[in-house]
Amino acid sequence: MKIDMSYGSGGKQTGDLINQVFLKHFNNKTLNRLEDAAVLSVEGKIAYTTDSFVVTPLFFRGGNIGKLAVCGTVNDLSMMGAVPKYLTAGFIIEEGTELETIEEIARTMALTAKEAGVRIVAGDTKVVDGNGGVFINTSGIGEVMKGGISISHCKPGDAIILSGNLGEHHAAILSHRMGIENQIASDCAPLNSIVKNLLDSQIRVHCMRDVTRGGLATVLNEAAEQSACSVEIWEEALPVSPEVKGFCGILGLDPLYMANEGKMIAVVPGNQAEKALKAVQNSKYGTNARIIGTILEGNGVRMKTRLNGLRTIDLLYGEGLPRIC
Repeated sequence: MKIDMSYGSGGKQTGDLINQVFLKHFNNKTLNRLEDAAVLSVEGKIAYTTDSFVVTPLFFRGGNIGKLAVCGTVNDLSMMGAVPKYLTAGFIIEEGTELETIEEIARTMALTAKEAGVRIVAGDTKVVDGNGGVFINTSGIGEVMKGGISISHCKPGDAIILSGNLGEHHAAILSHRMGIENQIASDCAPLNSIVKNLLDSQIRVHCMRDVTRGGLATVLNEAAEQSACSVEIWEEALPVSPEVKGFCGILGLDPLYMANEGKMIAVVPGNQAEKALKAVQNSKYGTNARIIGTILEGNGVRMKTRLNGLRTIDLLYGEGLPRIC
C-alpha cells in the first residue's frame, strides 16, 4: 500500500498511520497519550539537540534512515557527557512511499532506541508531493552527568582516542549507489555505552565528538581551532579495514574525509590515555579503538606519515567534500 496525500489530511488515514505504525513500534505511556506536547521528568542540567536526516538510499547495508536518525541524536547528546533520555521524531513523507517502508523504518528506530535506552515521546507526520522519499527530523534531551566537556577544552599533552575503523558508512552508501559488490556495512551505532564506560572509569575527558560528515579531518580541525592548539595524528595508528582501504584505492578516496555514523574521538590527559583506551575497547562499539595522536602547542592539524614525514590535514571545501546524502 502506498501513502498518498490523504495520509496527511488529519483524518482517518492519518490516524491509521499514527496508530498502526508509530504507536505500534514507539509504544510508551508518554507518547500513547497523544497530547500536544510531552511532559517529561528531567533532573539537573540538560543537553538538547536537534537534527534532520536525509540519505539515499533509505535502506543500506548496516541500517536505514530510521536507525541513522536515532543514532545521530543519541550520539550528539552523549558527546556532551549527557545520558540520552527522550527523543522526538518528525516524518516528512513523500507521496508514493510504501506503507511497509515507513513501518520498517519505525521498527528499526524502536529497536535502536531500546538499545540506547531512550524513549520516543513525541512526533509528527506530514505528507508532501514527491516520489517516495522520506525525511526525518529529531530532537533529543539528555541529563548531563559530566560537565566541562567541550571541543574548546583540548590541552597540550592530551591524547586523542578514535573509537574504531574509519570510512565504513561512506563506503557502504557509495557502494550501494554505484552497484559495487562488497561486504562493507555502515558503522551506524549508538555510542552512549562508550561514553558511559569512559565516565564510569573516572577518566577526565576534555573533549568528545562524533565523527560524521566531513570525517575525522573536519573534527580535528574544529578541535584545533576552538582550543587554539595543534593536533598531530599518526598515519600508522589510524584504523581502517582492508575492504575500505581497497574501496578507497579504487575511487581515490581518503578515509580521513569520509563520513562515519558510529565513531567518536575522546581527548583525554596523556597520563590517562591507556586507561581510557581500555574503557573504550571494552565497549560494544569500541573494540577497534586506537590512540591516534596528541595535542600540541601551535595551530592546525598535521599527520606523521609512515615515511616519517608531516602532511598538513586541511578542511576541504565545496566539491572536495564527499557527499552521501
